[in-house]
Amino acid sequence: MNKVVLVTGANSGIGLALCERLLSQDPEGLQLCLACRNMCRAEAARSALLTSKPTAQIALLQMDTGSISSVISAAQEVRLRYSRLDYLYLNAGIMPNPQFDVKAFFKGLFSSNVITMFATGEGILTQKDGVTADGLQEVFATNLFGHFLLIRELEPVLCHEGRTSQLVWTSSSNAHRSAFNLEDLQHRGGTQPYSSSKYASDLLSLALNTRYSKQGLYSSVICPGFVMTNLTYGILPSFPAFLWTLLMPVFWLIRMFTNTFTLTPYNGAEALFWLFKQKPESLDPFAKYHSLTSGLGHNYTQPRKMDVDLETSESLYEKLLQLEREVRKKLQEKQKEAQHAPIHPAQTDSS
Repeated sequence: MNKVVLVTGANSGIGLALCERLLSQDPEGLQLCLACRNMCRAEAARSALLTSKPTAQIALLQMDTGSISSVISAAQEVRLRYSRLDYLYLNAGIMPNPQFDVKAFFKGLFSSNVITMFATGEGILTQKDGVTADGLQEVFATNLFGHFLLIRELEPVLCHEGRTSQLVWTSSSNAHRSAFNLEDLQHRGGTQPYSSSKYASDLLSLALNTRYSKQGLYSSVICPGFVMTNLTYGILPSFPAFLWTLLMPVFWLIRMFTNTFTLTPYNGAEALFWLFKQKPESLDPFAKYHSLTSGLGHNYTQPRKMDVDLETSESLYEKLLQLEREVRKKLQEKQKEAQHAPIHPAQTDSS
């Protein structure tokens, strides 16, 4: 029986690399669904995948995880198309308006902290967050809450007696407990919404395991390492292209001393691909599975304990449930207002 796999943020970067790797293993044994916000890019990604694997079953799904109505509509479509979902890769994410501290960067470049700085962005990155049409903080909604709502909406196809399904979150080495605050889930009062959202996804994965594992649904977290993707290039939009070219040999040199510099999307997708081949029930819910690349270019996956605890994860889950109730209520109210809004007849010239 074909495995059904849905990947959010699948039109580029690590998401697209994962799709390529999945199809390279078993192009005809998968039903692959690319969930993307931009359908033009999704079509281009699908065409590229079919060029190398023309017999592959690849469907597209329009979904913006930053929009409540888009997530609910997409989930309804998934439930209509599929009776079950074996893998849900929660990969879509944004880091809008990154603010790069050039002074801190060059200071760190010649310090003993250089590897940590590159791998995690610690000390050099902040972001200016926005607000969605639903009134939520943009990074929180896109990276975390939209995915949480998607999981809740897809329970009927994810939870089935007698078989297992797996959730896989693309987290980050930039997921720091210090950036997260239970009393400010959306990080309205901070400058590190990306770090906060990624740490929250680590916590949420643990809570999902606690809640759903008895129903055969398991959740895992990965870190792709330092990868050159559109998100990475967006951090330094003012950097000329030649400067990135000049930096690449430095990155390759650093790789000789640390295995977290995966650099390419293919390498960064290593842990995502590795988890696809594991039994979900055998995985450690307290571990983050890291994509690693040796100095000689060998890819492998390694679990590392996350800085999370059950109590905080449960508190986060309860707060997300409360927020879900609130946004659903607002959505229903908007729909009622739209239904009862007066329809004004077209004005005519009475003269």
